[in-house]
Amino acid sequence: MTIAQGLLLFIVASVAGALNSVAGGGSFLTFPALIFAGVPPVIANATNSVAVWPGGVAGAFAYRTELHEMRRELVALSAASFIGGLLGALLLLRTSDAAFMGLVPWLLLAATSLFSFGGIVTRHVRQLAAGAPASPRSQLVSLVAVQFVIGIYGGYFGGGMGIMMLASLAVMGMTRIHAMNALKTVLTTVINGIAIVAFIAAGKIAWGYALLMAVGATGGGYFGAFAARMSDPKWMRRFIMLVAWAMTAWFFAKQYGAR
Repeated sequence: MTIAQGLLLFIVASVAGALNSVAGGGSFLTFPALIFAGVPPVIANATNSVAVWPGGVAGAFAYRTELHEMRRELVALSAASFIGGLLGALLLLRTSDAAFMGLVPWLLLAATSLFSFGGIVTRHVRQLAAGAPASPRSQLVSLVAVQFVIGIYGGYFGGGMGIMMLASLAVMGMTRIHAMNALKTVLTTVINGIAIVAFIAAGKIAWGYALLMAVGATGGGYFGAFAARMSDPKWMRRFIMLVAWAMTAWFFAKQYGAR
């Protein structure tokens, strides 16, 4: 890693951490930055998980009051996230760099679409859930099953899984955004945490990149929390969507363009 690459990755991670504290979507910056820096795709994905994890832990701690009120849901959903995240990580470790690079444009397309249209999807799902109410027990069982699938996706790639979680929580009838964000933050941290353990055991972390970006992301997230009080998340989301669609188009062109 050159000095220029290190400086660029630190700046990108700092911006991503700030964006995550305001509107989410910071991985649309950090993962491509690692690819541009020459990190192999599977290692870049694993390293990106390490880089963003400390911010998730801090966010989960900040939501401890809301989480205290949802202990039953938290235990069940955390177990599903743990198992799903581990399976997703193990699946990634069995994927070659060439195969994963072929999937990256499609994974980015799915994540970008979820980020761009997640609000519409969540509202639609909530309306469907309101029209067909179910018992709290059956709702929780269904939510655990969905969370298990999200965990697999999150352990494998992870982009857009927060939007998936918010939509599934809407199915259960949750309407308090702070409670939903609290669960989403903890479950994301669980998925990334167990995935990181698998990646470390397999030796797939580029530690120099990971630690540098983790420091940048943590600092950016801390100061971004203050900026969030003075900024409009709508404009941040628009900026992230612009970057995400540009990155998606670039990876499609790189993978399927003229050779």
